[in-house]
Order: sequence, then C-alpha cells, then structure tokens
Amino acid sequence: MRIGLRGAGVALASASLIVAAAAPTLAQDASQAPGDWPLSGTLRDGTPFTLAPRIAEKLALNADADPGNDVPIQYVFSYGSASIPLFSPQYERGYQRSIPEAQAIMPQLSGTPIAPASQLQDPNLQIAQISALWQAGLVDCLSIQSTGANAFTQIVNDIMADGIPVFTVGVESNGNELTNFTQISHNEGRQAAQIVADWIAETGNDIKVFAVSGGDPTQNWSQGRMQGFIEGITELVPDARFVNDASSALNTTYDPANTYDAYRAFLLGNPDVQFIENVDIGAEHANRAIRDSGLAGKVFSIGWNVSQGQLDGIEEGLQVAALDQRWGDQAAFGAVACADFLQNGIIRPNSQELLPVTQANLAEARADFESIMGN
Repeated sequence: MRIGLRGAGVALASASLIVAAAAPTLAQDASQAPGDWPLSGTLRDGTPFTLAPRIAEKLALNADADPGNDVPIQYVFSYGSASIPLFSPQYERGYQRSIPEAQAIMPQLSGTPIAPASQLQDPNLQIAQISALWQAGLVDCLSIQSTGANAFTQIVNDIMADGIPVFTVGVESNGNELTNFTQISHNEGRQAAQIVADWIAETGNDIKVFAVSGGDPTQNWSQGRMQGFIEGITELVPDARFVNDASSALNTTYDPANTYDAYRAFLLGNPDVQFIENVDIGAEHANRAIRDSGLAGKVFSIGWNVSQGQLDGIEEGLQVAALDQRWGDQAAFGAVACADFLQNGIIRPNSQELLPVTQANLAEARADFESIMGN
C-alpha cells in the first residue's frame, strides 16, 4: 500500500475536497467556500499545495456561462520512448483514447503527448522535454510515465510546488504526485511465482531449475519482479534453485535480435535450466530460442506484457502466462485524472492490476490485442 496521496481517493462534497476515510490525502482548507479556487492542501511529504492562480483563472473563465470565454486546459503526457516495440504503440493508442474520455468530463481539455525518439528510455531527455513546456507556461496538468522510483521525483515535486497537478504511471515513484497509477513490482513477481507454482502442480511437470532475465535488470521494477518471483518460487516449489538472481540476471536488452541471441547463448551455457522469467517484453524471444534449441517441452517461460509472439508461445505450451500490465490503461489514466481533479475536485486512486493471460483466456486476449494493435 502506498502512503499519503497514493492509492487514496477524494470525493467531492459541496464542491470542496474532503479526506477519504482510508488514508490521508490532499484536502481543501476548511476556510474555503464551496467552489472557491485555487484548491489547496498538504502533499504526502508534508509540503503545501495550492493550485496555480493562472490555472484557477482559466477554470473560472470556463465556469462562466458564456462558452466564448472558454480557454484550453493544457494537459501534457510524457512517456519514455516513441520507438520501443509493443510498448510505444500501445501507449500512444491509450493516450489517444483518453482525450475524448477526458473531454467528456472537461470539454476544454487539450492534450499534448511527448516522448524521446530513441528506442531506449531516457529519463534525462524526458525531463528536458517536460521542463521546456513547463517553463514556457504550457502545462496545466501533467502525467508522466515514470521509469524508476526516483527518476522523476525532483521534477514532479518542483512542478507540484508550482501549483500544477501531476500524476505518474507505469512504475512505482517516490514523488508528490496526486496518484501513482501502476502495479507494485514485488507483488507482481510473487503473483508470477504463484501462477507458475499452480501450473507445475496442475501439469505435473518436474521443474526445479529457474533463471531470471530482462531488458534492463537494473531498473527498480525489474529488481522487484525478479526478487518477488525468486522468493515466491523458493517458498512454493520444493527443492527449487536459481542459476542467477536479481543482481546477476541475464541482460537481454530490448532489441529483438540481441534478446534472441542472449537466450540462445544462455540456454547453451546453462543446459540444466528448465524455466525462465522475463520481466518485460522479451519472453517471445525466449520462446523462439527454446524452440530453435530443440528444448520445447523441456524449458518454459513466463513474461510480462502481450505480443503475438507471447500469445503464440502460450498456445504452443512454451510459455505459461503473459502478465498484461495494461499499458493502454496507464497511458489513458492521466487525461481523465486531470479532468476529474480540475473539474470536480476528485483524485482518482490507483486501481491498476495485472491481467494474467494463460491458455484459459487466450482467445479473448488475442482478440483484445489485435483490436488494440489495429489488426
């Protein structure tokens, strides 16, 4: 459970913010009359928040009965890369569908997506892009796809201190954002371990030797997923052992060719491995390496996110599950959260959960994926 604002909801009562019973959160000062702007309150680290006067002025103009006075509310969505396979297209589509959803709440909302062009996520470039728009006065509300617990803490806190609402999505974060919309990485790893342990029990496969891997194993979310998986498997599978751990995990990169080559070499050098956890988008390449190495039925995988290759791997029995973290929902969260906060004074809570895709729901998952990808 997150502390402070994270995971806590705020309900609108008499047009003023009230504290939800579950946890402390941003609350409007009792001296403010219903409908007064700007909103103000205390953030999770104890610092004060007051909505920037320029944004309050826009909201007041838009509340006027004359639509001719309306001014755009400038929502910005920053995500890690416009070029990562699977990730980037799903994030882009999630953002696109979020704008009309947000405009149904706040018609004046106008959206701008920004992302580095490189295939590797670059927090420094993300921060530079965000800062340029912020310093130019072109951000009224912001959502950031974070890439690490502390990567965006300073920029989030600085922008919140300027009276601009910020939300984060994608991975856990330590900033003052109103909501961090994501899963808890350690819990994800434990969930994956339970799925694998249940599969072992159901199928009778004698799986004892495991490995962990990922495109960037040093990331905090990678570490959490690996550590949770190792802990869960060690508890749930008798005599299980790992040939590596979160500190020595196989680094596959995010490049498909490099990932495939890394798995081929790893399988050749570790002939006793029976199960591989991939914590991001590479499980489909692990599946190809398993198949091409003549190890189908002897080595299995589990991975995160959804791709045609992973769905095919599940259908073939190479992959136990794909854990869909619903990238589109992460990308769609910020626009609606901004609209609800600025229009209604509501802070939307973190409600995201993984969706495990297995053979039991494969057909439905395939149809959903093809729809998302425009096939």
